[in-house]
Amino acid sequence: MLLVVLAFAVFLLIGMPVAFAIGISGVLFFLQHPELPFTIPLQVTVSQTQNFALLAVPLFIMAGNYMNRSGITESLLNLASVATGHFKGGLAQISIVLSALMGGVSGSAIADAAMQSRILGEEMTKRGMSRGFTAGVISFTSLLTPLIPPGIGMILYGTIGQVSIGRMFAAGFAPALLLGIAMSIAVWYTSNKRGYPPERAKRASLAEVGSALKGGVWALLFPVILLVGLRMGIFTPSEIGAFAVLYALFIGFVVYRRLKTKSFVEALEISLADVGSAMFLISLSAIFSYGIVFERIPEVIASSLTSLTDNVQLVMVLIVLLVLAAGLFIDATVIIIMMTPIFLPAVRAMGGDPVHFGIVFIVAATIGNFTPPVGAAMFTVCSILKVSVGAYVRESVPLMVAIGLTTLLLIFVPEFILLIPNLLFG
Repeated sequence: MLLVVLAFAVFLLIGMPVAFAIGISGVLFFLQHPELPFTIPLQVTVSQTQNFALLAVPLFIMAGNYMNRSGITESLLNLASVATGHFKGGLAQISIVLSALMGGVSGSAIADAAMQSRILGEEMTKRGMSRGFTAGVISFTSLLTPLIPPGIGMILYGTIGQVSIGRMFAAGFAPALLLGIAMSIAVWYTSNKRGYPPERAKRASLAEVGSALKGGVWALLFPVILLVGLRMGIFTPSEIGAFAVLYALFIGFVVYRRLKTKSFVEALEISLADVGSAMFLISLSAIFSYGIVFERIPEVIASSLTSLTDNVQLVMVLIVLLVLAAGLFIDATVIIIMMTPIFLPAVRAMGGDPVHFGIVFIVAATIGNFTPPVGAAMFTVCSILKVSVGAYVRESVPLMVAIGLTTLLLIFVPEFILLIPNLLFG
């Protein structure tokens, strides 16, 4: 299996698309084991596409694309401005709140970072904020997006690890709040030190707050409806994905009336491309995963970790460090697909809660989107704002510290993650 992993790393270094790198390196495993029927790679690839739970992935991708074109982003931006525009570094604070609100719309950190770069990026620099600071804030605050239902990472983790997706959805709210507060403090500290101004001269009036809430209520209701539907047994995760698409179309065509035939077709085309790439990656990962299970790698890692310590929190710290290292070179989606079957059994064997570990794992995997050398969100933001990676990294240090400390808090105080799912689901 070591040869397979080395082959995968080499394929990535030479620039091969990730899906092909996973699939080809997985096939190499079967070449090492001629006793295994060579029809297995084809069988596991096809069977992976027939997993009913994974139907939620394309449906939520489609719902997110339609929500983004329904006019809801402008309403959420106004709500974020009303909530935090009076703080120092107002637009930077607005970015944090907008990322949390966009979680129920896009579910993707990269999509949120790209959107905010175009909406807030130039406005932040016009108010005297450095381009490196602007890029760092917009990039790192998008970490909140995949933690708010319906985060695609939660669906993948829950499906692969056989963990309740409803509990995963419920578990994301409190960590998102803690991370948002930590990043808000980091932004306030930097803004106060550099004299970055607030966006609003004073706090919003009750009338402004009411008006902003009215405009954003449809987006705010979305994650609530998802949780209630799952908790009451009205929907399965796949069925609620279909409901999400209908909900997005209702908002676009009936409520805001900004979704027209042209934007409907454009969103459908983008969704088809997104779904195709995601499902192709998931399908080929099944070949790699088969080798992991066959070689009993989860058991080996579990025994190795328990030989170092029998404390599940310390084991989770070690796993987070490994995931952060992998995130320097591998996309978050790939990490979740490839490493969930490796690390989750080890944590379960030590008595760890799979939902607690899942949220921490998703946070650690998503951080890789913001770090060099291959962070997708980092490159997206830096290219749009025309800022160097060096300036981006230097200006992002306070945010990195805030996220790191909060992640440790989530590891050692699991109640922050488990309180809401335990209240809702028992």
